[in-house]
Amino acid sequence: MSPQSDATVVLDGITVRYGKTGAAVTAVEDVSMTVRAGEFVVLVGPSGCGKTTLLRIAAGFEHVTSGTAAVQGAPAAPGRGTGIVFQQPRLFPWRTVGGNLGFALARHGVPRAERPARIASLLERVGLSGTAGRRTWELSGGQQQRVAIARALATEPQVLLMDEPFAALDALTRERLQEEVRTLAASLGTTVLFVTHSAEEAVLLGSRVLVMAAGPGRIVAEVDVGLERDAGTDPTALRATAEFARIRGELADIMREAATVG
Repeated sequence: MSPQSDATVVLDGITVRYGKTGAAVTAVEDVSMTVRAGEFVVLVGPSGCGKTTLLRIAAGFEHVTSGTAAVQGAPAAPGRGTGIVFQQPRLFPWRTVGGNLGFALARHGVPRAERPARIASLLERVGLSGTAGRRTWELSGGQQQRVAIARALATEPQVLLMDEPFAALDALTRERLQEEVRTLAASLGTTVLFVTHSAEEAVLLGSRVLVMAAGPGRIVAEVDVGLERDAGTDPTALRATAEFARIRGELADIMREAATVG
């Protein structure tokens, strides 16, 4: 696959094997994909198909057996203009909310004098104004995940990688955060690669959905969502449209078929 000129994330011929030669397990095999600048691409598929592995490769956290991974034209590496949000917040419990964000800002060279204003702005973006002085364990699970998202956005990364960030949250909190992430990504022009098991979440958030199958992990289908929306689109109204229901049903059928492929 030849990388496109506007590509932000390019995985080319990625294969990952674990274990010794002769007894190796192939986690993903010959996977190629491109995420263009400003796209919101979603990876879906059954457990064990390699979605998180591909996300970790894009983040520079995982070694490949063969193939190449590039982010913004350079080999994928931790912290290279990339923010990442995991399934769990992974905050520092001994630091305040502001301390967690300040740590990220400090690591990226933001002067100390500028940090308080940047922290206040980040917390306002995720609906947590006034919480900078609170301990993370004083917050609800949904609020902690908002802090994790704010931390990922602290340096306004051009690429945001999200690994089922809302999976452990209640339905109402999940819907709120879905709306916030989509709005923030659209307003900042951020390129997003997002992992989920949910067809509805994939269609709600993604501009394009890549479907994976397991045994070994590989991409077996691509769905262009193509819904008309912008940063101000009401997600409730979007879910109620016939086109949303059609695409969600089509994707769910493809996912069910992919889950039976071995």
